[in-house]
Amino acid sequence: MKNLGSMEEFEQFKNEGKHIFVFSADWCPDCRFADMFLPEIESKFNDYVYVHVDRDEFIDLCQQLDIYGIPSFVAFENGKELGRFVSKDRKTQEEIENFISGLK
Repeated sequence: MKNLGSMEEFEQFKNEGKHIFVFSADWCPDCRFADMFLPEIESKFNDYVYVHVDRDEFIDLCQQLDIYGIPSFVAFENGKELGRFVSKDRKTQEEIENFISGLK
């Protein structure tokens, strides 16, 4: 998983190819829970590039995209939002996989 480094990088990723942005924070226990199975999800759904977005570092982006709970996932393909799985609730591997499967 790549780490988002700048807003310019976000715009580039958002507008080129298929990306899933994973919003999380170091202090978030539900995010750490998801970390256990995210590598498996990445390899299973490898037609997307996964980009970790540190919520604390990119708080303005979170506000812009209405990300008020973490972990959250937003998918883009060539500038178009394909879908979002945004809430403050803990997410299971099955829930995340169902979200990604429904993006097609």
